[in-house]
Amino acid sequence: MQDRFIEDIVAVLPNLKRFALSLSRKPDVAEDLVQITAERALRARHQFDPTTRLEAWLFRILRNAWIDMIRRDATRGEAVDIDETPQPDPVDSAAQNDDRLLLQAVQAAMATLPEDQRAVLHLVCVEGLSYAETAHTLDIPKGTVMSRLSRARIALAKKVGIDGAQNR
Repeated sequence: MQDRFIEDIVAVLPNLKRFALSLSRKPDVAEDLVQITAERALRARHQFDPTTRLEAWLFRILRNAWIDMIRRDATRGEAVDIDETPQPDPVDSAAQNDDRLLLQAVQAAMATLPEDQRAVLHLVCVEGLSYAETAHTLDIPKGTVMSRLSRARIALAKKVGIDGAQNR
């Protein structure tokens, strides 16, 4: 039974990494958050309710670890990663460049959203959690999830230049 629990956690690690990246926007911090999440989940496995979705439980642990990290780092000041440099792409096609530019625009626009909207948008749109699972993960009402998601989608569309009136 314990081996199955570990296998289930390992299967969710890529999703946890994506969520951690959406919160922290730094790969090294995201990796630390995923590791912290896995450690906490393994230590607290007896607290997991098998009638709920493991992924939502792990996302909640990760979010709490992120909050803990923010609080701890608030007293330290800002750290700068001098090794962060863009890597060249070996394949260069016009379609890939367009896709890359659009993805960069969306990522940059998401990064400017308030954290509460960014977290809801990521959990629902990227990770595929339901509104109820997102509400439970973030410890907020389902209606708050829906309103934050709506505001995040509208703001994101404006920031990347998508006008909803053109599609009518």
